[in-house]
Amino acid sequence: MERPHTGRRRNEAAHQAILDAALRLLTESEGAKVNIDAIAKAAGVGKQTVYRWWPSKGALLLDALTDRSEQDVARPDTGSLREDLLQLIESTFAGAQRVPTGPALRTLVREAAWDEHLAESLRTFALERREVAREVLARGRERGELRANADLDLLLDQFYGLFWYRFIIGHAPLDRETAEELTDSLLR
Repeated sequence: MERPHTGRRRNEAAHQAILDAALRLLTESEGAKVNIDAIAKAAGVGKQTVYRWWPSKGALLLDALTDRSEQDVARPDTGSLREDLLQLIESTFAGAQRVPTGPALRTLVREAAWDEHLAESLRTFALERREVAREVLARGRERGELRANADLDLLLDQFYGLFWYRFIIGHAPLDRETAEELTDSLLR
């Protein structure tokens, strides 16, 4: 019996090469726009391969950042809200300073100021990361480690407000000491 045609399968090595190339080019671009042609060439694939898997540059960049964040940022569940939150905050800070994530994210933020599709991708990325932190806080609240009426959105705004402000402005460090101070501040 003949199997029905299901379309071309995605080559995982090519897929990862495209994600890696996108981040690498964003890192090296120093603010210059990065286009699909350059990403495809750097990944060693045709432009049509990129468009087969992603409808736009923004979608590709969102996937690349999400993929890197999944590798760099902890999803802790130690049974302790303080430990989980500290691991999450510390790994978020550290991941945003690593190459290629940090430079790529800075370039994406700059480009998003002029490109509404990229701005929407950046919002989606930020909301996905926020949801990971919300899960940590919600588990802590369920275990009684956070008061029942704690405003999770306000706590998340404090975490990511500090993160984005320091990441973009660069006026103060995103280090372990800051992660510990922020964790304790959020849990007071």
